[in-house]
Amino acid sequence: QLQASGGGLVQAGGSLKLSCAASGRIKSNYHMGWFRQAPGKEREFVAAISWSGDSTYYKDSVKGRFTISRDNAKNTVYLQMNSLKPEDTAVYYCAAGPLVTMRTGGARSWGQGTQVTVSS
Repeated sequence: QLQASGGGLVQAGGSLKLSCAASGRIKSNYHMGWFRQAPGKEREFVAAISWSGDSTYYKDSVKGRFTISRDNAKNTVYLQMNSLKPEDTAVYYCAAGPLVTMRTGGARSWGQGTQVTVSS
């Protein structure tokens, strides 16, 4: 089970850090990551990180602004979001699954969403 937290309201240019705590064991061949869904739009992949943390993947529009990390001792993955833009406004979901599945929009496990709103 995945539990996301950390969303909120922030002005453009501001920062937020999302957390996703996993209860129970996540398969070591699973990546963990984040998706988002804006109103009226399809859910999209945002970022993913390998079990070891050595490999990270990002949606092009968030590269250089968002950083994904994980703490396996705490079974938690984070998404540090800097230089936020109004177009980043969405419900953010954490997820776990094979990378190939996540990069095509799917996952094996989903957390509940957390709302991120960026005001202009």
